[in-house]
Amino acid sequence: MTVALVTGSGGLIGSESAAYFGSLGMDVVGIDNDLRSYFFGAEASTQWSVKELKRTLGSRYEHHALDIRDRDSVMALFRRLGKSLRLVVHTAAQPSHDWAARDPVTDFDVNATGTLNVLEATRQCSPEAVFIFTSTNKVYGDRPNLLPLVELNTRFEIQPQHTYHTGIREDMPIDYCLHSLFGASKVAADVLVQEYGRYFGLPTACFRGGTLTGPRHSATRLHGFLGYVMRCAITGEPYTIFGYRGKQVRDAIHSQDLIRAFHAFFARPRVAEVYNIGGSRFSNCSVLEAIEMSQSIVGREMTWSYFDQNRIGDHIWWIGDNGRFQSHYPEWRLEYDVEHILKEIHELNLERWSR
Repeated sequence: MTVALVTGSGGLIGSESAAYFGSLGMDVVGIDNDLRSYFFGAEASTQWSVKELKRTLGSRYEHHALDIRDRDSVMALFRRLGKSLRLVVHTAAQPSHDWAARDPVTDFDVNATGTLNVLEATRQCSPEAVFIFTSTNKVYGDRPNLLPLVELNTRFEIQPQHTYHTGIREDMPIDYCLHSLFGASKVAADVLVQEYGRYFGLPTACFRGGTLTGPRHSATRLHGFLGYVMRCAITGEPYTIFGYRGKQVRDAIHSQDLIRAFHAFFARPRVAEVYNIGGSRFSNCSVLEAIEMSQSIVGREMTWSYFDQNRIGDHIWWIGDNGRFQSHYPEWRLEYDVEHILKEIHELNLERWSR
């Protein structure tokens, strides 16, 4: 038996990972206790996604509604799986910097201590398993806001001659900047994953994503940028832009493109790797541009307003450089751009969100 364990298996990247590796013939063990509904309300519940995994994977999917903060339960599950466990995809997290400021202790316990629990269980019980962690570009804090940016009609852009014009690399420093409390807890988890690789020789990778998106997202106001824009376009719910005149730029990577990157790393793992991963120059947009595309797809105007105060730690411009990952895995390529992503989100969620 070859097992993939996915934490946060009801979430966007977790459910996509479970479905993908299950389709390869692996048995999948999912951990998800629907904390997302606690963080963001019933509309963000992941229960529908877990039900879909059970339906599509059948007996190849085993679900556990345990909390990654529960060290003893996590360890007991890993002991049972032992050496049959070949892959750990750790996506469980508190994902919002706004929410983290409301309850910093819970945020840190889930993001940092929860990651430590999963790492230690892997080290003790399944040390040969490949460990993949969904980190975040928020580990760089708001340092990207110090880049020389130019304001255009619908977006900010970096000066063409700058070294990061093709995208921000992993060599950007993370010190002496504002991270948000969410960013701080993810930095702690990110460094833990690296150190477990270096100290103990575990094959680990931190994938520092920008906007991770796709049709499986339980999008909500505090998390899920493109999904939430499209949801508002479909339902007529008012959308609020926070700061920067709506010209802040995000690169967006479809969950399937990200999971194919995970698969490449799983097939040829390395130790203590760090990768910026995202839509890069191939797939990016500003908030204003996302609204315009969504309106065009739905066929009507959205109701939106502007609040001049930006969110703490928010990036004005983030386009990541995938170059390091592609140098290690040259066979991997992005397939989805922003327009393709939004059209798929619309098509696959229209009926559910219209209800």
